[in-house]
Amino acid sequence: MIATIKGKITEKIAEIVVVEAAGVGYGLNVTAEDYGASHIDDDRKFYIYDHIRENSHDLFGFIKLETKDLFEQLLSVNGVGPRMALSILTVGSASQVRGAIASGDTALISRASGVGKRLAERVIVDLKDKVGLVATDLSSTDILKSESYALGDEAVQALVSLGYSPADAIEALKSVDKNISVELRIKEALKRKV
Repeated sequence: MIATIKGKITEKIAEIVVVEAAGVGYGLNVTAEDYGASHIDDDRKFYIYDHIRENSHDLFGFIKLETKDLFEQLLSVNGVGPRMALSILTVGSASQVRGAIASGDTALISRASGVGKRLAERVIVDLKDKVGLVATDLSSTDILKSESYALGDEAVQALVSLGYSPADAIEALKSVDKNISVELRIKEALKRKV
């Protein structure tokens, strides 16, 4: 079993980050947040979830151990496999997903690719008491709700798909006029490097 990999990031292909350690390039499936935080030539440590099947061997990498722990909690839900768990973790940061589960926000969870309302409800029912959040851990429910709302914004989603973390995408769009087209909002945000 591989627990961690530490090395230089040599490539970023789709949602895969290639980390070279001891002369071997490991292709890691990562969340959008970790993808945005990974830069070519950075030395980085990833916590690994090793998924071996009959015809494949997939590695899932996480910069933060808490994100890997949440990923493994998602895997404990009936009907959630590694790809779907990663998809759920891509709709927001780990803390936003954890907050959505704790507050019963099925709308945010069901934004993940392949996750319908019924599965989102199952995730919340199964994990609500296990995600490690109590009401005082949420600094402000209003902040969490506004971030969840912003993640539904097409411009935010486009920036995340371009490698921005959800928080950076929201920040980049803060000062952009919301009344212009999505395409123009994205162009304006790209001009304002976070």
